[in-house]
Amino acid sequence: MIVFILVHLLSNALVQAEKGIQQLAASQTVRSTVKEIVQLPTYFQRARSYATHPESDPPRYVRNLSKTGIDAFKDIIWLDVGLDYRMRYEYRNNDLRRPALTTDNPFLLRTRMYLGIKEILDPFRLVAEFEDARRYNGKFSLDNRDANEFELIQTFGELYFKDALGHDDLGNHHPLRIRAGRMAWEVLDRRLLGNNQWRNTTNSFEGFRLNLGQENNDWEIDLWGVQPVTRLIKQFDERNKDQWFYGGIINWRKWSNIITLQPYYMGLIQDGNADQIERKVHSPAMRGYGKLPNTEVDFDFGIIYQFGHEGLQKKSAWAYLAEIGYTLKHEWKPRISVFYGYASGDRNPDDNVNNRFERFFGFARPWSADDYMIFENIQAPKVKLEFEPFKDLSIDGGYGWFWLASDSDRFNNLLGGASANRDKSGSSGNFLGHAFDIRARYKLHRVETSLGYSHFSNGEFVRTRQQAALGQNTDSTHFFYFEIVINAFN
Repeated sequence: MIVFILVHLLSNALVQAEKGIQQLAASQTVRSTVKEIVQLPTYFQRARSYATHPESDPPRYVRNLSKTGIDAFKDIIWLDVGLDYRMRYEYRNNDLRRPALTTDNPFLLRTRMYLGIKEILDPFRLVAEFEDARRYNGKFSLDNRDANEFELIQTFGELYFKDALGHDDLGNHHPLRIRAGRMAWEVLDRRLLGNNQWRNTTNSFEGFRLNLGQENNDWEIDLWGVQPVTRLIKQFDERNKDQWFYGGIINWRKWSNIITLQPYYMGLIQDGNADQIERKVHSPAMRGYGKLPNTEVDFDFGIIYQFGHEGLQKKSAWAYLAEIGYTLKHEWKPRISVFYGYASGDRNPDDNVNNRFERFFGFARPWSADDYMIFENIQAPKVKLEFEPFKDLSIDGGYGWFWLASDSDRFNNLLGGASANRDKSGSSGNFLGHAFDIRARYKLHRVETSLGYSHFSNGEFVRTRQQAALGQNTDSTHFFYFEIVINAFN
């Protein structure tokens, strides 16, 4: 029903605005002004750290209709469109996330479509994004990580005031944006709020979001208050009325040639009922990234503390992350980096304090290429190498080691989250294992391909808990995948 309403609104806008479009296209003043703004310098500096770059807004597969290369649409600058299709084949041998030791060969399919109306109805703007996610040939029951059929992952209205906050010292306008509806977005390094581009389904939220400033500015503030959307495999998704997720980020880029600072706060409130406990989690934090002057040494760090309560227990948890990288002066742009991440686990299951770090709605895959690890109860050093031997071909690989931060708390993804993923006595040890991964990505016009492999060697904890739950264990796992993404527009 919502799709039909959006299409109807769009068609009306097309008819009513045709004359305005022609005038806008003919206006050299407007065009030269747009050109000048596009060419203005920016305070924004992209973090060099591995797999920490939030999805753009609008998403990367979206194009302005005037820039699609279709002559008939070259003057329609007020409409953003996107259509892409992704297919991924996975070979998973002894997948740690599953409650069985077996080989699985699933095919994951995802289609997305995007429409965004801007400028012509300003200050009002409208966005709708559709997704259809399916899995075939899998041995295990469908879950909402892999399947979410015929779903609107974004449907929001926006009030956009371009010059509401003036301009920064570089001349970039400071806009004000107010959004309401269903939204999907990523912030910071994606570890606490991400829409999970790797996963076949998308995190969505319903509520409000306020942005003061934009990415190019010397400062920007991002505020939100939303309820997470529960993904239903075959039915229309529903918002979780028992949870509120809220937060704010200050992006300070005045010194971005050296460091970008991002102090932030996130919070989660969950009502208690027969199926869940009452929770209130507060999470103040600081992130900083940048590059040492006159060098090719880059850095990225984060410090997070959490407090509140979970049921009758107090909440006291913490995490810290650090990465240092060096880019060699070579045409292949090789970058070598060292990373260490820590997130606390519950130290004592019998006391009145819960020390397990809350990852909120973060993107897990940067922790491990096989998607085993998440941002809780973990300590993980890793080394990475990235390079680009040819145009549009990028290769990266790495080696990582993984331990539980607390040997008496759980390894969340082990055995499908069954109770056997925790040994409260701590007698199963804390070493999860070590892993090697490699990936190659190649882009040719509208087609992107990825080929990857990961080998995970199981540690003492994994083997012990598998033996306890299944009566057998395995020394290692293998994960191979091939992915192809086709974008409808150049």
